[in-house]
Amino acid sequence: MIEHTEVPEVDVEELKTKLADGANLLDVRELEEVEEVRVPGGIYIPLQSIPERLNEIPVLDTLYVICALGGRSRTAAEFLRLHNVDAVNVAGGTSAWMAADYPTESGRLSGGAS
Repeated sequence: MIEHTEVPEVDVEELKTKLADGANLLDVRELEEVEEVRVPGGIYIPLQSIPERLNEIPVLDTLYVICALGGRSRTAAEFLRLHNVDAVNVAGGTSAWMAADYPTESGRLSGGAS
């Protein structure tokens, strides 16, 4: 039997407030998607890489998880919650963030993102 856990969710308006207060954001989309457009200030780990890169994910505070629409981020948040990370899904994802006309970044990632 597959274990499921409740995944809390926020909308992009609440995410914007949380990020302004210093919250952590994890973007689980593919690199090409992230380089095309992203919410500023996030950590970028593709969904399929999360299990092997779990040690790179901040665990001390609530972690907001985003993808394009909310499906992959819900999967990631559920996995992370099963591994004792206070992960919260962002409903609507980057699509809703852009529709709200909030600031975005694009272009090549620097540092250790992949």
